Amino acid sequence: MRVLVIEDEPKIGAALKRGLEQEGYAVDLIVDSDAGLRYLLTEPYDVALIDRMLPGSMDGVEICRAARKKGNSTPVIMLTAKSAIHDRIEGLDAGADDYLPKPFAFEEVVARIRAVLRRPQVVQGEILTCRDLEMDPANHLVRRAGKELTLSTTEYSLLEYLLRRSPHVASKDDIIAHVWDFDADVLPNTVEVYIGYLRSKIDKTFSPALIHTVRGVGYSLH
Repeated sequence: MRVLVIEDEPKIGAALKRGLEQEGYAVDLIVDSDAGLRYLLTEPYDVALIDRMLPGSMDGVEICRAARKKGNSTPVIMLTAKSAIHDRIEGLDAGADDYLPKPFAFEEVVARIRAVLRRPQVVQGEILTCRDLEMDPANHLVRRAGKELTLSTTEYSLLEYLLRRSPHVASKDDIIAHVWDFDADVLPNTVEVYIGYLRSKIDKTFSPALIHTVRGVGYSLH
């Protein structure tokens, strides 16, 4: 899953990027409001973490408000040192989905990301499932028919995206946009390679096959 972090404090931004990447997310880190809004409006992010106080022509609340006016529905978690009730209300009224005051524990950031990702998805609840395949995002576990599977970071992220899209088809372009970050040099055949890796772990020794190729369109999990 792909995350946009708009944060100008170097230590916080770097820590969020490093930590989220270790959790398997693709992360783009932007340090000013104008570039942040541009990325939010033009790239397909699954969630955005936006600092309230930012350099540039607007603050985090104004970024959120502008994005919502443009019809952008990316879940937004506002990060800020301003924790007064009226500040939280202003952020939520501008379209933010959650509000996390600084200082915060990284584990809580990850938990809140999981929470906002659950809200609009077809698959609800703590565990993502497709037939006898289960993914537990909180504990980073994947099982099929009760057997625990070992996936690489990219394989896990790809499977999570397919599960959250299930049973709908995900195109190669969609997969690239949501599984890899903006700076990654990824080609369509890279997606084919990782689909092959997943099939060898998810489908090879199990029945029925869950990953399906829709020729000329992409892949679906059902």
